Parts: sequence; structure tokens; C-alpha cells
Amino acid sequence: MSNPQLSPFGTKITTADIIDTLGFFDSWEERYKYIIDLGKELPAMDDALKTPERLISGCQSKVWIEPHIIDDKLYFDVASDAFIVSGLLGLVLAAYNGKTAAQVLAFDMEDFFGQLDLLKHLSPTRGNGLRSMVQRIQQVAKGT
Repeated sequence: MSNPQLSPFGTKITTADIIDTLGFFDSWEERYKYIIDLGKELPAMDDALKTPERLISGCQSKVWIEPHIIDDKLYFDVASDAFIVSGLLGLVLAAYNGKTAAQVLAFDMEDFFGQLDLLKHLSPTRGNGLRSMVQRIQQVAKGT
């Protein structure tokens, strides 16, 4: 079983890092490549966790999220069957992984996406899927 505390997202890879890095790229093609590369940094999710109850509805691709609460902080095992969606999961985890429920609920994800200029560069179904991932994590935070 993986240790979600070992994920670089939220610790070594922060939202500020992502905003800064994406700002260096001139084209969205380069930004997509960076986002895909972020997805490759995600720790592998144990296949046993890829169950229907962990599957996020509303996503075009398959996305699984398994929350863990360790020392009052939320950590997430995540996986997707699409490279770009794995990268989008990395963006979300940069904001949420290793944070308290209050920090998760206080974080302005729409502002973060706005700073990245992201949503208008995703298909409507990808944008809806991204929002579904955020909603699932926020639901977990509200339930703690």
C-alpha cells in the first residue's frame, strides 16, 4: 500500500510553484506538457483502491480518489487512466494534499484555476471533471 504522506504534492510541489512554472511557458502546448509531467509525479495508487465507490462521477476519464486523515491533515491517493487528467489531479493535490480540512475549505480553487488561465483551455467535459474532483475532496473535508 502506498503512503500518501510521501506525495510531493502540497509539500515539494505547491500551487505557487505551479503558477510560477506555468508562467514561463509561452504556449498552451508547453503548459499541457508540463501538466502531463506533473501527473507522472503522482505516487502510484494501489490497484485494490480502484473501486467503483472511489470513482469520481462526472469525469470523462476514470478518476479514483481515496482520502486519508493523518494527524488532522488530509492526504489523497489518486489515479486516472488519462495522462492529462493525472496532471490535473496533481494541480488539485498541490492545493489540498497535507492540509487540514479548514485549509482545504478555505482555499479558493477557482482563483487558482483563474491564475493558471486553465479552464478556458480545457474541454467542457474536462472542466466538469476537474470540478467533480474538487467537489469530492471538499466533501471529504466537510465530513471531517
